[in-house]
Amino acid sequence: MHDSPNGKPYFRPSAHAQGLANYPHARIVPSANAHTIYVSGTSSRRGDGTFAGADYKKDESGSTSLQLDIRQQTEAVLSNMSEIIKGATDGKADMNNVVEVSVFLVNMERDYKGMNDEWNRVWPDRALAPARTTVEVRALPRPEILVEMKCVAHLATD
Repeated sequence: MHDSPNGKPYFRPSAHAQGLANYPHARIVPSANAHTIYVSGTSSRRGDGTFAGADYKKDESGSTSLQLDIRQQTEAVLSNMSEIIKGATDGKADMNNVVEVSVFLVNMERDYKGMNDEWNRVWPDRALAPARTTVEVRALPRPEILVEMKCVAHLATD
């Protein structure tokens, strides 16, 4: 791995994440007194290719349906983001260093409350929570995904 003009890439170990395309999980951009960590869009995807909060169930007739849980997915997304930040900074930063988050939901009306409830577990004090934008999108890369988030974290180096 090498540095590039747009910072140092960070890739989670394959046991924790699978790449769907050629991009890093985060990019660390150093400056004189700080590092800015840009975390790529993160879902509830696990290292084995399955998704937290997404289960295929067979009913009595043998039909398979996809059952999705926004709370489980949001918890997993936030956990994955936390692990990326910790990994990219060798444990020097965590979710308290996050300054901005973009949240993408496929159904705002149905899923906003559940996503927001899980968000409030990570940041119970609104004065310490990062800035946030939440938007509804038509679709995310897989039908198993209800929510995706990307964020920016700041780590002072002084």
